[in-house]
Amino acid sequence: MTELVESDWQFAKPVEVVREKKAVLARVNGKQIALFDTPSGIRACNNRCPHEGYPLSEGSVSGECTLTCNWHNWKFDLNTGTNFYGGDQLRTYPVEVRGDDVWVNIAEPPFAQRHAKIIASLRDAFDDHEYDRIAREVARLIKVGGDPLDALRYAINWSWQKMEFGTTHAFAGMADWLLLYHEKNNDPEAQLVCLLESIAHAAFDVLREPDYPFSDNCIAFDESGFLSAIENEDEASAVAMLRGGIRAGMQFANFERSLSTAALAHYNDFGHSLIYVTKVGYLIDQLGDSIAEPLLLSLVRAIIFASREDHIPEFRGYASALDQWAQPESDQSAQQPDATLWRGAGINNALDAALACRQSSPDTVYRALLVANAHNLLHFDIAQQTKVRVSVSGNVGWLDFTHGVTFANAVRQQCEKFPELWPQGLLQMACFSGRNTAFTNDADHSAWAHGDLRAGFEKLIETTLDHGQPEYIISVHWIKTVIAAREECERLGQNDASVVFAAVNRFIHSPLKRRQALRTAYQSINFVNKE
Repeated sequence: MTELVESDWQFAKPVEVVREKKAVLARVNGKQIALFDTPSGIRACNNRCPHEGYPLSEGSVSGECTLTCNWHNWKFDLNTGTNFYGGDQLRTYPVEVRGDDVWVNIAEPPFAQRHAKIIASLRDAFDDHEYDRIAREVARLIKVGGDPLDALRYAINWSWQKMEFGTTHAFAGMADWLLLYHEKNNDPEAQLVCLLESIAHAAFDVLREPDYPFSDNCIAFDESGFLSAIENEDEASAVAMLRGGIRAGMQFANFERSLSTAALAHYNDFGHSLIYVTKVGYLIDQLGDSIAEPLLLSLVRAIIFASREDHIPEFRGYASALDQWAQPESDQSAQQPDATLWRGAGINNALDAALACRQSSPDTVYRALLVANAHNLLHFDIAQQTKVRVSVSGNVGWLDFTHGVTFANAVRQQCEKFPELWPQGLLQMACFSGRNTAFTNDADHSAWAHGDLRAGFEKLIETTLDHGQPEYIISVHWIKTVIAAREECERLGQNDASVVFAAVNRFIHSPLKRRQALRTAYQSINFVNKE
């Protein structure tokens, strides 16, 4: 039984009514309380099942004190509220029989006790990835007056060491859901969606995963050594230096240049590394230093494990283009940045076009490349999703195209802070454009534009809040792309912003095929036959 510090005893029902009916509903000071006559005596609990709210007064009591909710067969111990199936706990109340009457004590337990119980139950729901239960526990946390953002802090601490290859989309998406949470401060349902999607995505990503420990070593932070360790995929040394910096009082801002440099040292993991740097920075800023070390360690692991796309034949021109960036360019070969320069240009031609614009301001080149990537997103050939007999390199879909926009958003943020990184950022944006343009068509998609961009983005936000997507990887790309596009459109002229909005609008409202059963079978047979 829950220990109560205060008493608030209230009359519930006459004893004879409870004993005659065995189960009755009592309304006590606005609460619905179910009373049961059991072999162990009269017991009281919330009438609403903590699962989905069905009336427990219509349930069944068996044995000494086992209550079954007949809707979904959940079973509770009426003495303690324990859920025998490991789900939400049932609130029970102390009972006294005073003469002919039943009295119940409806006083609330102390805050610390209620908070601890909710967090323990939230952890159970997190470990089992119970989406609905996570929502209920966060709602309970809010109801008792807890800090809703504590739920995110707990989710980070429960998951960061279970991400085998470091930061996932779950943490990146959490940053954007958190931004939206702050915007929706007068909409409790929308705010709960933002918390729920963040926590549940992290829970899904680490479901049934063991811990993947980090080195406990700690040495002095040295930026050059730190970058060398990441380049050499030496996690132990990079982690030791990161820990050393944190112990010396360094914060995210002190690491940000190094992390951005490492993220852009290669065309890393199709742009994810730099995106993750920006998102981790926002989470630390909003949630505080208590989660800084877990997020930074996870981020470093992700950068170390990231695939280095510039090492594959498709993007090998990137390294030579980067070398050429600092070389003088004749005025005759210089071009003014315009998105049309990249239209239809493959990877090498896209890199050449970026080089030809390097005398212009980085921001001007950036804007043109952003619009070029948005044009590709707008013109993605949706028939690509239905093709079966394609090579693995042809496994291109909507989500690949969104990275051209979300990566651009990260490039602008980090390169404005560290201008020496503009060449890497711009050339990698050109890689995105060159790779994706092969999967576009010239169809007319002007109908996806919107005259009022502010209203258009607000509608996209509302759609994203109730996305209805079965996979987190889809919903997280929705929120990341919408937020990134909205931020960038605030810095663009009307015509360019219209292209970016139309691209995202089409993406959100178009069919997205994720499971390619026949294509997978075709590629697998071909692969095995060539072994």
